[in-house]
Amino acid sequence: MKKIFNFSYIVFFTLALLFSKASAVPTFVTNHDVIPDSIEEEPRGLTFNNDGTKMFVIGWTGDDVNEYTLSTAWDVSTASFVDSTSRLDGDARDVKFNQDGTKMFVLGRGGDDTVYELSLSTAFDVSTASSVDEFDLSDEETASNGLAFNLDGTKMFVTGSNGKDVNEYALSTGFDLSSAKYAGDDEKFSISGQENIPIDLDFNSDGTKMYIVGWQGNDINEYTLSTAFDVSTASFVDSFSVSDQDTDPAALAFSSDGSKMFVVGDIDNDIIEYKLSCYYGVINCTDPTSDKNDVASIESQTESAKQLIQHTTYPVLNRMEWLRRNNNNSNLTNQNIKFQFSNEILASLSNLIIPTYLNNEETTSELKASNWSFWSEGTVSIGKIGDSLSSSAKNINTTAITIGADKKIDNGRMFGAALRFGNDDIDFGNVKNSLGMDAISLTLYGSHLLGEDKFIDSLIGIGSFKTDIVNAVGSTSTEGTRDGKQIFSSFKIRETFKQNELNITPKIKLDLGFTSLSDYSENGSANLKFDRQDIGTIITSIGGAVDNSSNLRNGTFKPYFEYDYFLDISPSSEQKISYISDTSSTYTLSNMNSSTHNFKSKLGFDYITNTGWDITSSYQRTQSKENGYSDALYFGANYISRRDIEYAMSLDNNKAFLDYKRNINGFDIKFGSNYSLMSKIPDYGVNIEVSSKF
Repeated sequence: MKKIFNFSYIVFFTLALLFSKASAVPTFVTNHDVIPDSIEEEPRGLTFNNDGTKMFVIGWTGDDVNEYTLSTAWDVSTASFVDSTSRLDGDARDVKFNQDGTKMFVLGRGGDDTVYELSLSTAFDVSTASSVDEFDLSDEETASNGLAFNLDGTKMFVTGSNGKDVNEYALSTGFDLSSAKYAGDDEKFSISGQENIPIDLDFNSDGTKMYIVGWQGNDINEYTLSTAFDVSTASFVDSFSVSDQDTDPAALAFSSDGSKMFVVGDIDNDIIEYKLSCYYGVINCTDPTSDKNDVASIESQTESAKQLIQHTTYPVLNRMEWLRRNNNNSNLTNQNIKFQFSNEILASLSNLIIPTYLNNEETTSELKASNWSFWSEGTVSIGKIGDSLSSSAKNINTTAITIGADKKIDNGRMFGAALRFGNDDIDFGNVKNSLGMDAISLTLYGSHLLGEDKFIDSLIGIGSFKTDIVNAVGSTSTEGTRDGKQIFSSFKIRETFKQNELNITPKIKLDLGFTSLSDYSENGSANLKFDRQDIGTIITSIGGAVDNSSNLRNGTFKPYFEYDYFLDISPSSEQKISYISDTSSTYTLSNMNSSTHNFKSKLGFDYITNTGWDITSSYQRTQSKENGYSDALYFGANYISRRDIEYAMSLDNNKAFLDYKRNINGFDIKFGSNYSLMSKIPDYGVNIEVSSKF
């Protein structure tokens, strides 16, 4: 009997623990007595401006909108009364604004139930309000109480105690009542099963939750919407009672990050403040693994770490490929151009790239003796991964530059080192979601010739990067910073077969890597905490290259084409997530892996002239079997007419650069220009530099 009791107790305790992790209980903070009878005896509506520095209260005693300023954002105890509008309706019930505060909407039922549209010449300044339009609600509701809009104002919602439902209206022009139209009885939602006297309604920022304030239960009823801002898809979750603070709750509002809830109490004419343990967590915390933007953020961080390994190895492997195609060229310093980037980190490297202007003719005697060759490669890449049922779409832009030097040991071997600086910008979901990654890596590489046309290319490297993460939360956004460290290696075996004038080179490649992402937290008490994440990388590929060399009168032209099939067999990575204020509840996003099957093709050429020109260009396309791709474009050229004169030009994404450099009596004089190729507004610049080495 005792064993049965113990077992039952354990089961009960376990179920209770699981239930506690799934629920959220708002914490009462305080009552703010900021609505004296002289301002409003019957408050009915409450709202804030976007940053919480202004508060607005409406009621049917004064029938006006009362404006307050808050010296501390979202702290109602710091509120001070500013001004009121003139009388707007004989029975004013609610007030809302458009996103930028240039329009105000007042719900009243002094005659027919009506929504009034007013224009504000100064944003969120009710003293500048002037009437624009009005919309009649009386066909749907004759006792309207609550008013709400979706984010872009293309939907309006009204609830009232007569119909005991939520009516939906469509606006063909956002926040323009002249374009409003009732959505129909099929789109409305009845709340009579939970509340017979609905007083106010509100939504979370993405429209997946709806809240109804009622007098019958003196509570807040939470609903989930399977389709955002479509009330016909709402389903009841549970209620939260506020009766301990006020028995007649009259209005509801949330802070922009969903960490605070404010309720107007009609009995005491005060504003009740609650702290929420998670984002809009009145009843339940939202599972972040079911939020498409949260999933897209985690997937982007995981995929970026893996892509960084490949983006780091590409330039080094390209260098060894270039050496193979040009092994008869005495000048092994290639791509002697200056790369210019808008990113501050990459732009700061311009001084470091100066040595890549040097060719074998200009190197010092010490470098000549050591037979070191210098090279650089710049990369501009753009890509997109489409959305899925669980994740938002992602747009990826990469800019990077790699600086390297290598040396032949003997006829069969060479080795070198390369330093890469790169930046990735990823946008996902709506415009407020983004990742910005700054990375640096050091790679050691070597190529071993197994005969004249057989090669083994290998490299090993380490890297470090920092990611700035912005994630949309309501009308605002959260920020976080995450550090990453990785070690990686790559091995490629290739052999060249000559067929008439063609060189055919099949190859097999293996990429290995391990990345560790630090834990980090989003700013804000109701936001997310991410545990450390480990990411393994195993990518195999098989493919080949075809190139040809044509001896022209003025030089050598070498077109080439490369093709590869990638199989990503990396182990699955998982990310554990919790809310900062509730670390006992843990959510896990697992089975994260990139597209398993990928295809890459590359088309380019090298052109080396007898008169000093050296031109190289390539276009690369990487396509996943599912819905992702990336494009990379490279172009470079340089010209050296004699030891003291040099020309260089480059194409960086949508800008072209041209430089002229000459040495006169020990002074380097350089003229540079740039022109934007695709900008609607012409962008042209010229610069002159004079320098000398002492």
